[in-house]
Amino acid sequence: MPLEMNREVFITCAVTGSGGTQDRSPHVPRSPKQIAESAIAAAKAGAAIVHCHVRDPETGAPSRRLDLYREVTDRIREAEVDVVLNLTAGMGGDMIFGPTEAPLPLNEEGTDMIGAAARVEHVAECLPEICTLDCGTMNFAEADYVMTNTPGMLQAMGRMMTHLGVKPEIEAFDTGHLWYAKQLVKDGILDSPALVQLCMGVPWGAPDDLNTFMAMVNNVPDDWTFSAFALGRNQMAYASASVLAGGNVRVGLEDNLWLDKGVLAENWQLVERANTIVSNMGARVIGAQEVREKLGLVKRAPKA
Repeated sequence: MPLEMNREVFITCAVTGSGGTQDRSPHVPRSPKQIAESAIAAAKAGAAIVHCHVRDPETGAPSRRLDLYREVTDRIREAEVDVVLNLTAGMGGDMIFGPTEAPLPLNEEGTDMIGAAARVEHVAECLPEICTLDCGTMNFAEADYVMTNTPGMLQAMGRMMTHLGVKPEIEAFDTGHLWYAKQLVKDGILDSPALVQLCMGVPWGAPDDLNTFMAMVNNVPDDWTFSAFALGRNQMAYASASVLAGGNVRVGLEDNLWLDKGVLAENWQLVERANTIVSNMGARVIGAQEVREKLGLVKRAPKA
């Protein structure tokens, strides 16, 4: 597939994530107020989309609390800056097994398995323009933790998202996830053209080498829209690579804590740097309203 550079690029900022980064940088936001303020600052720096998880305000641990999502959503929508809201729907499918000779019962402390309706409850309540759909199961980063997204679960969640009028952002951690995403579209569960995030370098999914990246790109249908990111020090390199390959950009503290060697970043700084990279490549960074028009999104008003 010949490269066709994207000349109209949107930037997504992944504001906080759910990983164990809260004690590694003071800039990782915890409370709804901090998350919203960080998202708003990222939007002012050029992010058209903000991708948000929520955390326990006291401990920083990942949370699924509806009131926290509601507060983040309201604060962002009430801000003067215009930005597309993307909420995660990735939590609630975590399985942590016991020792290898006694894997069952599951480790209750870390396992978090809930039904499809519960996994999208906050999406139904907050009605963001976009929410994520992790389109496969994989061994995920740590010991015996499995991120679980069965075909039945993805079908159920995908139907709910489509019914709600919220556009799923398909999170593809490997080529098989793209294969199944295309099946969901073929079956009429997800609308086409779809939106995809290529997640590179997440153990133990697709490694972030360029050959694997182009294999992922080549499996995205021509009429779909994709973004890509890589973790840590390769974050900005993949801002360039994605644009060159025809895609869009994701940066943020969910994926990378560093601005330079020994210098911890804030979200707006990562967005600002990505903005500079994209502009210096000769592309134009587009804003929230242009993204809505491109992706067919509906902006929701602040809650009355």
